Amino acid sequence: MEIKLFNKWDCEAVTVKDPSLRSYISLEPVLVPHTAGRYSKKMFDKSKMNIVERVLNKLMAEQTNTGKKYEALAVMEEALEIIAKRTKENPVQVLVDALENAGPREETTRISYGGIAFLQSVDVSPVRRLDTAIRNISLGTLNSARKNKKSLANCLADEIISASKADMQKSFAVKKKEEKERVAQSAR
Repeated sequence: MEIKLFNKWDCEAVTVKDPSLRSYISLEPVLVPHTAGRYSKKMFDKSKMNIVERVLNKLMAEQTNTGKKYEALAVMEEALEIIAKRTKENPVQVLVDALENAGPREETTRISYGGIAFLQSVDVSPVRRLDTAIRNISLGTLNSARKNKKSLANCLADEIISASKADMQKSFAVKKKEEKERVAQSAR
């Protein structure tokens, strides 16, 4: 028997184009992305957690949504259905493309040398790149859903679709990525 995400979408057909993110984006076939904190005990074990669950866990990290895993699951399932209708593609593939496009490749760090502090451009590790992309996608979703008639699932679908197309005008995550890379480029 083949296991599909929410009994609808095949995760094994999804490909990760970015070679640096391949080992950190888990596409293990699961029926319901709910591991109950199984991968929170060891460092870097979050890379074993299904990527859909990582995104919906980040959606819960807001005051009004804290701890409401089943609501977040329902929102994620509805958002994936909206993505599938709009793009006519596997929504998990669209999510992976969005994460690849939303992660900054370089950013700045503050270095103090002899009492003088300045910004230095540094490359971003793949783990941090993925974490930043997930955080920015969820922040963009929650910000656009606040004081808006659109549902959280619609806002999440909009953010993921625009990030997968690398649309800087519509996607909060891609806008943040470009901003970080621009600042890093000026700090070289």
